[in-house]
Amino acid sequence: MNRFGPAARIVLIVLLAAAVIGGGVAWFLHAYEKVEREIALPPRGEAGYNPLYALKKALQADGVKVESRQRLNLAAQQLGAHDTLLILNDPRTMTPVESRRLLEWVAGGGHLLVRTPLPAIHDEETGVPILEDIGIFLSDQSPECEPLQVEGQDGHIEFCSGRRFYFDEVEPELSWGDLQADYVYARLAHGKGHVDVLADFDFLTNKGSTDSGFLGMVKDDQSGGLRDGPHRALARQVLAPNYGQGTVHLVYAAQMPSLFRTVLTQGWPVWVPLALALLAWLWLRMQRFGPLRPSPPAERRSLLEHVRASGEHLFRYNKRALLYAAVRNSFLARLRRRDPVAAALSGEAQIGAIAERLDISADKIRTALQPPSSHDKPAFRDRISTLIQLRNRI
Repeated sequence: MNRFGPAARIVLIVLLAAAVIGGGVAWFLHAYEKVEREIALPPRGEAGYNPLYALKKALQADGVKVESRQRLNLAAQQLGAHDTLLILNDPRTMTPVESRRLLEWVAGGGHLLVRTPLPAIHDEETGVPILEDIGIFLSDQSPECEPLQVEGQDGHIEFCSGRRFYFDEVEPELSWGDLQADYVYARLAHGKGHVDVLADFDFLTNKGSTDSGFLGMVKDDQSGGLRDGPHRALARQVLAPNYGQGTVHLVYAAQMPSLFRTVLTQGWPVWVPLALALLAWLWLRMQRFGPLRPSPPAERRSLLEHVRASGEHLFRYNKRALLYAAVRNSFLARLRRRDPVAAALSGEAQIGAIAERLDISADKIRTALQPPSSHDKPAFRDRISTLIQLRNRI
């Protein structure tokens, strides 16, 4: 006999299942160790479009007042006598009026930082008014890297893709380069202020940077941007003239990714299945591989041609009586529909009624209603023609 009832069996099964689940949980907790891992997320918000966002946050962490804008607007952007203005944009976009006003502001004590533009590839080369006004001209030398060594740091190379420049009748306070290979950095005094010209600003951009601070507060656990100690030291040197005395104005060119690139890189879960579905539909709709099948033969004759051919066949083989009977019956059928009284008559009475209705001589109608001889072709044609005329006029 079975010693356990239905309720006891259910309880036993539940206990066994709980034991198995508990054993699995215990094994998982014993075999696996909980660890933390940091994952670098893509930048969002202002960090996604402002390439100087890391510099802005680092300066703010160092107690410096910072303002950033996408474009230079001297009418709305009030520059103080001890402010610093860094223009990341191509200086060729500035108008001569803006260039003159900026140099007037620098002469009053301001500090301007600009970069040289990249070489023009398709368009004709144009000068840079603000640089030419201070005696700096662009060089045609190919870009070359400049070594940068900071005490206690690994060696670096800078300005590998920047455009070099040279001086004309000016003496810079600081310079980096030589007369043979031209220069990548120079600081020129202009009135009470200074103008710093650099081959590029790559070391100031967001490449791997954080916003933890500026002077030694950013960790060197990654390379690129202000995370590198040499980059922070170089940034501190180029910002030195008015550092901490006024506001630092950062003018950047917004770097928004193109719509096509965004769809290509982030929208693939949508467009890849759609593309596969489109290819499958095209595969189903396309013609099969192999020789082309011949086109189906087209109809060579219309219905009227078939009727005419049939009549010619009967006429040729002395079946004219059939043709005449068909035309005569067609006429009489039309007469019964249009004039039942005349159709009910017979003989001369019918012929007279038809002649009176159609205003045709009775002899012509009488001749048309009489079958022709089988060998008299002219009479056959005349009777057929008359019957068709009578039918059409009823």
